[in-house]
Amino acid sequence: MSFINYNAKEIHCKIVYYGPSLSGKTTNLQWVYNKTVAQDKSDMVELPTDVERTLFFDFLPMEIGEIRGFKTRFHLYTVPGQVVYDASRKLILKGLDGIIFVADSQAERMEENIQSLNNLEKNLEQQGYDIRNIPFAIQYNKRDLPNALPLSELRSALNRHNSPDFEGSAREGKGVFEALKTTSKAIITTLKGGDI
Repeated sequence: MSFINYNAKEIHCKIVYYGPSLSGKTTNLQWVYNKTVAQDKSDMVELPTDVERTLFFDFLPMEIGEIRGFKTRFHLYTVPGQVVYDASRKLILKGLDGIIFVADSQAERMEENIQSLNNLEKNLEQQGYDIRNIPFAIQYNKRDLPNALPLSELRSALNRHNSPDFEGSAREGKGVFEALKTTSKAIITTLKGGDI
């Protein structure tokens, strides 16, 4: 649910990175933050928990363009991956405009990916969202590891709605901006009144 700052002539949109613990959500956000021009971003804020962190910052991408004279500013958030932080996940999902689901490609993490995706769909539904009607992309992270599952197997298990999906290695920056740009463009399309 984007909001408009009329004084700054900006539309603010929220993208949430969701996925199991240690799947690469934080690494994705850090890569984007480190590659974003300083004057176009805020400071990164970290809310630590016992095991994981919730990170967020906002930035103003230059290549997206304007909507009726308003610039678009994106706020990027990660959710804690562990199930014990479900209340935090629900809170972070409030008012979202798009989601990037970061899946861990390692074979032994498949069950956690499925549980996290099921949890995402349940939490969205409880807040009145339908995953098929919001900008949503999947990044299959850690593709560089030797125990990464075949892409076809990951797609079969996780891409239930034929969403845009990308292979990635967040620590190398692979697939990071592709997933973000696709989700951002879908949000802009929605704001302009088009279908995603």
